[in-house]
Order: sequence, then structure tokens, then C-alpha cells
Amino acid sequence: MDNFFSLGRWMPGLVVLLGYQRAWLLPDIRAGVSVAAVALPVAIAYAELAGVGAVVGLYSCILPMIAYALFGSSRQLIVGPDAATCAVIAAVVTPLAAGDASRHWQLVMTMTAMTGFWCLVASRFKLGVLADFLSRPILMGLLNGVAITIIVGQLSSIFGFTFAETGLIERVLAVPDYVSLVHVPTLGIGLLTLTVMLLCRRFRPQLPSSLLGLAVAATLLWFMGPQRLEVAVVGTLSGGIPRLQIPEFPPGLIRELVLPALNLAMVSFVSMMLTARSFAAKNGYDIDADKEFRALGFANLASALSQGFAISGADSRTAVNDANGGKSQLVSIVAALVIAVVTFFLTSPLQYIPTAALGVVLVMASLSLTDFRGLWALRHSDNAAFWLAWITFASVLFMGVIPGITLAVLLGLFQFLRNVMRPTDQLMGMNGEGVVHTLGHNEEVKAITGVLIYRFNSPLTYFNAAYFKRRVLQLLTGEAHPPKCLIIDAVSCFTHQDISVMSMVGELHKELKRRGIHMVMAGRRGQMTHWLKQAGIRVGEEGILVYPDLYQALRMTRADREPPPAAESRDPVEAPEVASAVFRQQESS
Repeated sequence: MDNFFSLGRWMPGLVVLLGYQRAWLLPDIRAGVSVAAVALPVAIAYAELAGVGAVVGLYSCILPMIAYALFGSSRQLIVGPDAATCAVIAAVVTPLAAGDASRHWQLVMTMTAMTGFWCLVASRFKLGVLADFLSRPILMGLLNGVAITIIVGQLSSIFGFTFAETGLIERVLAVPDYVSLVHVPTLGIGLLTLTVMLLCRRFRPQLPSSLLGLAVAATLLWFMGPQRLEVAVVGTLSGGIPRLQIPEFPPGLIRELVLPALNLAMVSFVSMMLTARSFAAKNGYDIDADKEFRALGFANLASALSQGFAISGADSRTAVNDANGGKSQLVSIVAALVIAVVTFFLTSPLQYIPTAALGVVLVMASLSLTDFRGLWALRHSDNAAFWLAWITFASVLFMGVIPGITLAVLLGLFQFLRNVMRPTDQLMGMNGEGVVHTLGHNEEVKAITGVLIYRFNSPLTYFNAAYFKRRVLQLLTGEAHPPKCLIIDAVSCFTHQDISVMSMVGELHKELKRRGIHMVMAGRRGQMTHWLKQAGIRVGEEGILVYPDLYQALRMTRADREPPPAAESRDPVEAPEVASAVFRQQESS
């Protein structure tokens, strides 16, 4: 039994497969074949985006899908090549490879392995909370910027010319200079592929439009001959079983790749979790973020060992899985086997796929990443989120993908620190029924004469302790009639012991005592008493009074006389009333 629970912690997908239900088999097979039909053309297209051979995209699907099926906790999520991850890889590796295709491929595998390593480290230290680190607005700005970067980059493939410029803005400004270089047959192939895809989505949305578009374009070139039309194609694929190998880790390259790999791990995980959580909620189960981090790590290591590139959660393929009724992780295994059969035995037809058609597939996939309407709508709901999203979007366009991702991570960090260092706070009052509420939201809630109740909505630590003290003194100074007692809601802010915080409390107590104001802590009575005494701060009649909750503190504190010591704060007759009041306080919060 212990071994089973240990297996469940490490391989939740395998546990689901061991308890497999026969009724799931046909829906899983149908969903697996459908996922493979969508994944095949996308994998080839993303391989071109990453700057490696088309077969590498297929390698990046097989073992990673199987690895996730065993280690992942989501029953619907499909992992595989992703537009954002491939754009990041290309941006990092291309300058380091300096035009050497073999070195480029090796660097891609090395970066993929390092990404997997970072994911495993994050899982080991239970950093699944990072799924909430990059806020949704920041991720929206990032993905929109990456999508525009990919679309502009694919114009050369669709129109048949090669950009001499490397930056996005420079490429956009140079587009008029390339009009005369447009290759009409290449553009025609691209338009044919686009037409087939759009017609398929309009009249037969259940069919894989990307696969049909590539099939029509490849068939036309096979019939007419790519040399005759002078149209670039994928070319001969080696196929076969990839030779497992350990990526190289020269020290110089590790220094160059360590931070980009960390950024890639972060973005891949956050993007994957958004997809996994949405489909888990739809199908009525929960997923474990730390286990998902581990599964993503093993999937990336499997991709690197099989000569593939970094992968992430694929929202479009996950949607196909869910739409076809997939029930378990067996869908990933079925899809991986179908792709493996094509990769090992049926690569010959793939050589006629035109790069212009792949460019159209990438453009259409990138358009699904864009959500400018959602970005603009943020201005009504959250002005700060609106500016964060657009700053991230602009940084990707003007600075590049890697600096844009770095800035997005820093923005997420700064946003978190700002919320912790300068949180919201409230003054509390009481309504006619004796229930404590926030002042200002309800006209029936009135301040208590001679008493100031303060709530600080963040854990107190060394970097916001001075702000806490400053806010308390500002509020006391702003009162028309200086209160005789300050009650601090300790539940919301005193979450852990911090010597800097205790030092600040001692200083604040001395200042309040000098002003003739009693300082009272409400909540966490045992912990607060222990922490205050350890810090050398007197507790009781001559020091800080500590009560179990706000209601006890209010009953035992009188504005017209000195409060009794904390040791006398319990009144057994009023205990049921206290419990009822506490329940009402929690309910009203």
C-alpha cells in the first residue's frame, strides 16, 4: 500500500492507467488519432520555427507525450511543440549557432535539457505556486507580442524572400523594400493552403484543417514538381528511430543558456497550467501544480534525449482531445504511437510539404494566441493590469522575445512585491447589531468612540514593517479626536515571527504610550504573547494587551477608562456570545 501511494505521488498518470475503465477505450482511441492528425502538421511547422529539421518536431511529440502520460496529473492536457517556446528557442540559439546547423540542433537539445532540469528543481522545492506568478494580464501581453513576432517572421516564407534584418521593427519597416522580391508561385501555394484551411474550418470544423491544407499543397507540388515551380519544400527526412544521446553541456554555453532556460521553464509552465486548470475545472477534477512541474521537466528531458526541442502544454490539441471525449492519459500514448508510425515508416510524403504552407500554418496558429480585445478590455476592469499587459506587449515587439520575457518575469515580481510592501488596509467599525465591518462600505457601520481598529492586509515582514508603523501613526494623527486605544487585527498580518517586525512593534508601542494610547493585539493570543515576550516587549497591564479576538478586545476595552490586563480578559458567562460574534465576523468578512 505504501508503494502504491509513493507511486501515486510520482506518477499520477500511471495510477490512472492502472485503474483504467474499459468504457474509456474507444473515446480515448478516437481522441488520440484526432490529436495526432492535428499535432503532425503543427510539429513540422514549429520545427521550422525553431530552426531545426522537420523530423525534430515529430521527435518532440513522441517521448514527451508518453512521459507526460505517466507523470502528469491532467487527464486532458496534451503536451508538444508550442509557438511561444519555439520562438524563445530560436531567439536564443540562432545567434549562438552562427549559422552552423549541427551546432544549432545541439544547442536546442541542450537548452531543452536545461529547461527540464529547472522544472524538476522547481518541483523539488514545491514552486508550483509560480503558476500564479505571471499574472494573466502579463501573460496576455507576452503571448500577443510573441504572436506578432512569429507572424512577421513568417512573411518571408509565405512571400518567398529572406529578411536581411533580425529585429521585428526593422523587418516591418523594410517590408516595402521586399515587395519586388515576392515569388509568385510561393505566394500562390501559401494562398492555396490558407484557402483550404479556411474552407475546412467553415464547412467541416471537425476535420484537421492544418493537415488538409498541407496535404493539398504537398500533393500539388508532388504532381507538378517543386523544381519546376522553384518552391522551397521541407525536403528529404531521415526518419527512423532517433538515437538517444546526452546533450552537450560545455561551461561557456551553460552560462549563455542558464537564464534563458529558466525563463523558458517559467513561461512554459505558466502557459501549461492555464490550459490544464481550465480543462480540469471543466471535467470536474483537480490537478497538482508541483506534480505538473515535475511532469513538464521529465517531458522536456525526454524530448532532449530523443533529439527534440522544448515543449509545453498545447491548448489547441488539448481542446481537440476534450472535444473528442478523451477520458484519460491514454490519449497521449495513442497520439504518440500514431506520430511514431508516421515518423518511422511514412516520412517520404512529408518531403513535398512547402515551407510557404508551413508558414501559413504558423500564422494561423499564432493568430489563436492573440487577444487584443481582451487586452483593451482590461482598461475597464483593472487599469494597473491594462498597463502591465501593454508594457509587456510593447517590450516583446521593441526589445525582442527574450528581453520581453525577462521583463515580464520582473514585472510579475515587482507587482507581487508592491502588493506585499504596500498592501491595502482598513479601519473597522461596528454596526447596530454589534458586528465588526470595514468603515466606508456601509452607512450603518460606525466608528467606535475613543477606539481605532486597524487591519493590515498583508503578512508583516522586514520590508513592510516601517510602512505599517508609518500608516498607523498617520491614521492616528488624522483622527479629529485622538483615540485612547488602538486595536490591531493580528490575524491578518502577524503570520510568522520576524525580529524586524517585533522591533517595529516595540518602537510603535513606546510611541503610542508616549501619546497616551493603549496598544491592543486581537487574535493569535498564544503566538503573539510568546513572540512579544521573546522580543523583550512587556505584555499585560503595563505593556501590550493581547486578546483572543476583536470582540473580546472591544468588550474588555473602554474608551473612558484604562483597559484591564489581558489576564482578566476571559468572561465565562459571555463565552457563547463571543463564539457567535466571531462566527458573524468571519461570515461578514
